[in-house]
Amino acid sequence: MTATTEERSGLSHSVAKARPKKEKPSWLEKTVAGIAESIQRAVFTEEHARKDGWLQKVDPRAKLIMFLALVLAASITGSILALALLYAVTLVAARASQVPFDFFVKRVWVGIPLFAGIVVIPSLFFIPGDRLLFFSIPGLISAIIFVARVGVSVSLAVLLVLVTPWADVLKSLQALKVPSIFILLLSMTYRYIFLFLRSATGLFEARKSRMVGRTSGGEQRSWITASMGGLMHRSFKMSNEVYTAMLARGFSGQVRSYNSYRMKGGDWLALAVTVIIAAVALTLGQLVK
Repeated sequence: MTATTEERSGLSHSVAKARPKKEKPSWLEKTVAGIAESIQRAVFTEEHARKDGWLQKVDPRAKLIMFLALVLAASITGSILALALLYAVTLVAARASQVPFDFFVKRVWVGIPLFAGIVVIPSLFFIPGDRLLFFSIPGLISAIIFVARVGVSVSLAVLLVLVTPWADVLKSLQALKVPSIFILLLSMTYRYIFLFLRSATGLFEARKSRMVGRTSGGEQRSWITASMGGLMHRSFKMSNEVYTAMLARGFSGQVRSYNSYRMKGGDWLALAVTVIIAAVALTLGQLVK
C-alpha cells in the first residue's frame, strides 16, 4: 500500500515536473495591451466625456481657449508656486468634471519623470553654479521647473481630451481657424492609433498561440525586430485603406459634429475666470521666483 502511494506520488511529481510552466506575458506585451485597453476605454468610448460634469457642459470652443490659456501660462512662467497653482486648478476642474483621480493623476505622472527627466539630465551636471554633491543647484532647480511645467501641460491636455468628444475638439479647432491640414492629420492619427495598437496586440497573441516552449533571448530579439518591420509595412498599407474608406463614406476634410454650439453666460464666465487665473499665474511667476 505504501509502495503504491509512493509510486503514485512519484508519478504525479514526474507529471508535474514534465508539465511546461505557463509563460508570463512580457513587459512589452503587457505595456502594448495596457495602452490599447486604456485608450479604448477612456478615449474611444468617450466614457468621461459623456458624464454630467462641469467641463462637459462648457462650450467646446470656450473650453479649448481656456485650456490653451492655461497651457500658455504654464509654458511661460518660471515659478514653482505658479505651476502649483495651475495644477491645483486642474485638479479642481477634474474633480468637478467627475474624472477619477487614480486614473487622471497616475496616468500622467508615471511617464512624465521618465521622458522629461531624460531630457534634463545633462543640466544637472553641466550648468555652472553651486554644487550639492555631484549636482548643480541651478540645474536641479531648472530640472524641477521643467518637469513640473511638462506635467501641468500634459495634465491639461489629457483633461481636455477626456471631457470633450474628439469630434468637438476638431470642430473647435476649425472654428478657431486652425489650418485644415493640421486638423486632418489629427483626425487620421486619432482613427489610426487604435488600429495600430490592436495590430501590435494581435501579433503578440498570434505568436503566443504558436509557441510550445520557451524561447531564448536571441530568438525573442529576432522576433521583435522582424515584427517591427512587418508592423511598419502593415501600418502603411492600412493607412491607405483607412483613408480610402473615409473617402468612400463622404469625407471631404471638413469635421462634422451633431452638436450645435451656442455660447451661454456660464461659458463666458468660465472663460473669463480662466483667463484671470492664467494672468495671476503669470504675475505670480514674475514676483516669486
